[in-house]
Amino acid sequence: MSAAGQGVSHLIAGLHSVRTALKHSSASVSELWVEARRRDQRIRELTSMAERAGIPVHQAERETLAKLLPEVNHQGVVARTLLPVSRDEASLHQLLAQLDHPPLLLVLDGVQDPHNLGACLRTADAAGVDAVVAPKDRSVGLTPVACKVASGAAEQVPFVQVTNLARTLKRLQQEHGIWLVGTSGDAQESLYHADLKGPLALIMGGEEKGLRRLTWEVCDFLVRLPMAGTVESLNVSVACGVALYEAVRQRVSAAG
Repeated sequence: MSAAGQGVSHLIAGLHSVRTALKHSSASVSELWVEARRRDQRIRELTSMAERAGIPVHQAERETLAKLLPEVNHQGVVARTLLPVSRDEASLHQLLAQLDHPPLLLVLDGVQDPHNLGACLRTADAAGVDAVVAPKDRSVGLTPVACKVASGAAEQVPFVQVTNLARTLKRLQQEHGIWLVGTSGDAQESLYHADLKGPLALIMGGEEKGLRRLTWEVCDFLVRLPMAGTVESLNVSVACGVALYEAVRQRVSAAG
């Protein structure tokens, strides 16, 4: 698949973050530092994982690790790794052509908070989403914060950034037969009454304005998440989880 750019080197710290990187994307890890005085099982496990992957392991004092990533609880381990790269539209169509099942896509129209992007990627990975699609403009990309929150999902789920989202969505409809289902608080149809079993792209709006006009105009239909309380909307990452798992529930039910 083609990528939209080259990975950027950055440091990550903490037992969980480093273990996830070593487990799921060891090829992107170039070196590892561990606290010299620690000999506990978790540190030994990370050291063994790195050595099996041919990654250099350096012993360092706790103070040295703290200087590498100030204000971060390193828990005795720091790694240098490459940020995953976003994919382009051509790679999205290539991926769809190779699938042996009805595609499930997540489209994020203008999500700007890296924490929200990371949480959406993590949920997308858990739900079996084939790719996450977002516009290049007015949207956050695969930043260090987004990748940290994603906890390994950014390396697993293809993240596609496109120049013209509405045009891409129309191609998904016309060339791949994908139904475009947007989410909106103003929609008449409930999420739980919609048919989400076939080739599907669930489209979530940004944090403040929701779906842009050009996006919802191309949707096949809109759905709303029922809100029984006093709040008017959910955080986009929470709404993403609710919508994706309703689609998963329907698809599993239909297959079984």
